[in-house]
Amino acid sequence: MTVTVLFAAPEDNWDAYEAPLRTAFAETGIDARLVRDAAPEAVDYMVYAPGGAVQDFRPYTRLKAVLNLWAGVENIVTNDTLTAPLARMVDEGLTEGMVEWVTGHVLRHHLGMDRHILGQDGIWRSGTVPPLARDRTIGMLGLGELGGACGQALARLNFNVMGWARSQKSIAGLDCRAGADGLDAVLSAAEIVVLLLPLTDATENLMNAARIARLPAGAVIVNPGRGPLIDDAALLAALDTGQVGHATLDVFREEPLPPAHPFWAHPKVTVTPHIASETRPKSAARVIAENIRRGEAGEPLLHLVDTAAGY
Repeated sequence: MTVTVLFAAPEDNWDAYEAPLRTAFAETGIDARLVRDAAPEAVDYMVYAPGGAVQDFRPYTRLKAVLNLWAGVENIVTNDTLTAPLARMVDEGLTEGMVEWVTGHVLRHHLGMDRHILGQDGIWRSGTVPPLARDRTIGMLGLGELGGACGQALARLNFNVMGWARSQKSIAGLDCRAGADGLDAVLSAAEIVVLLLPLTDATENLMNAARIARLPAGAVIVNPGRGPLIDDAALLAALDTGQVGHATLDVFREEPLPPAHPFWAHPKVTVTPHIASETRPKSAARVIAENIRRGEAGEPLLHLVDTAAGY
């Protein structure tokens, strides 16, 4: 039976995803009609991303699942008109990219590379040999698909990785903690903190002034997760006092980051323009096709979102 798949992401994504989706449907054996417009009552599956034309899901009475193009779902779970199952994107390409970005920036700060890359002034300074990775503790806040993969990659480099999530996790090579006491323990020990938590009511401003103060003096914060995980004013104050030695930030409350925002000019902040990682069309298309295959076969969908929890 032919299924109708509505591509309901912003228009500028169509050119990148059309061919990979058609290829993935063919390879998976799905007889799919991939369209950008259809009568709502004829749509079986929706490939979705916020910013597209669909805001009200109620007319889509035959909808079997909404398949999000991105990992984050905070802009979808609050839409009360969505009652169909929602699957977030877990893409091997996105995961690999995030592991590479996080590992690169953690190593950059661990090795103190900025000192030499940015400070070539003709003065030979000795005595700046970094510690070994085994003597450096990394705090990984968020132990989902991305956080777990990044934590394990750092652990394979011999870093002492302490991870935290709202619920207790068990991940090989990581010292996993949970709850308020677990968060305190991770923050108190971590010289470099990586934020890869989902954005929910419980995680917004998680890194506020009180929690930043628990970090070892001069700790580094690396945030490729969500901008509102950090209280911007508290971070700027901590950077000015030296409580935080540097912040490498890829995500922000407002994007693009306004030119007048103090992060741009702060000497202890590195701004990257939301490039830590992104969904790769070829691998993402295979995930979408597999979920449609599962839906048609009556099998459980992959990566279903708990809308009550927000992720």
